[in-house]
Amino acid sequence: MPDEASQTERLYTPAKPGTKLAGYNVLAEVGRGAASIIYLVQDPKTKQVKALKHVEKADPKDQRFLDQAEIEYEVSSKVRHPLVRQIERVIKEKEGLLGGVRHLYLVMEYVDGISIERKPPGTFEGALKIFIQTARGLAAMHKAGFVHADMKPNNIVVLEDGAIRIIDLGQACPIGTVKERIQGTPDYIAPEQVHRRAITPKTDIYNLGATMYWVLTRQHIPTAIPKESNSLVSTIDDAFIAKPKPVMELNKRVAQIPALNDLIMECVEVDPEKRPEDMDGVAQRLEGIAEWMKANLGPPA
Repeated sequence: MPDEASQTERLYTPAKPGTKLAGYNVLAEVGRGAASIIYLVQDPKTKQVKALKHVEKADPKDQRFLDQAEIEYEVSSKVRHPLVRQIERVIKEKEGLLGGVRHLYLVMEYVDGISIERKPPGTFEGALKIFIQTARGLAAMHKAGFVHADMKPNNIVVLEDGAIRIIDLGQACPIGTVKERIQGTPDYIAPEQVHRRAITPKTDIYNLGATMYWVLTRQHIPTAIPKESNSLVSTIDDAFIAKPKPVMELNKRVAQIPALNDLIMECVEVDPEKRPEDMDGVAQRLEGIAEWMKANLGPPA
């Protein structure tokens, strides 16, 4: 799991507002990730505001970050769904005439909203609306042949009109990928990611389940840990993982909605075979729960 803080420390000097980067006018720095900085920029020709992700190869080991950004663009170009942030183009700058790519830029849709990590939904009804949209967006990714593989509250952004965008496709990969390194976010990562097994749509189901668990309880699912650091294990049960408490034990109102408790706990099953069959099914169950709540629990609380 990458240490983002240590990686961003070795980045180039950030571009300042008023300067140009990849042909765009820099307005502000809006975020950082592993080996990248994201800017709010304006196209000088169209005056449209975009987000620009800058990835730099400072040494040969950083090639993987450039490769990751290329995959991010590829995934976005094949998904094309209104609930998933769009990446419009990729720009590459080489070091000299014969050098390799040193700087890579992703020109992205600017998502003007707040993540649910920074501002969690204030009602159950609001939470269900966000969960349903997220499940639908992830289902679209799965239909296109990809897994997000890093679903967490910080990667769900809510816009002013209540619509959401799934952001950060940096860990996304084709269905069935077996990654060489453990990649994911502690507290949301699925056991099969820790074990470096095949990444499937059920990985996203776990990540979304862990996200829903946190939203409703403000507690995290225990993260699976291999018996030996970064080692492969023979079975899922070879990893240490504490069984999480049911959501309804931590949030008493969920006791009134047992179907919601059951769905979340199924999503975070250690064994992928015990999770819901697919993300469409998760979305349908969430929609049914929302309708039941509307009919049986009265106005939002």
